[in-house]
Amino acid sequence: MAGTKAAAASGKWLDGIRKWYYNAAGFNKLGLTRDDTIYENEDVKEAIRRLPENRALDLTMKHQILPKEQWTKYEEKNFYLELYLKEVTWERKEREEWAKR
Repeated sequence: MAGTKAAAASGKWLDGIRKWYYNAAGFNKLGLTRDDTIYENEDVKEAIRRLPENRALDLTMKHQILPKEQWTKYEEKNFYLELYLKEVTWERKEREEWAKR
């Protein structure tokens, strides 16, 4: 029972650290999300190419701090690139498997 409480407390503590870092990074002030800041390797570039629109480009080009009510929030888990990235990664791995044969 005590272990469960300790795990819950450490989980809350870690979540607090994550939230602090999210806000300290500053990308949320530009309206960007975690997916807008991901390192662009070949898989990520292909996933971005498949997006229906690239909203981050407009926000990045402006380099303007948005009003606080428009900042993206830590609680908003808007991972719009994740689905495309998983698809691209799966396709690449499948091609690599076929190339081995």
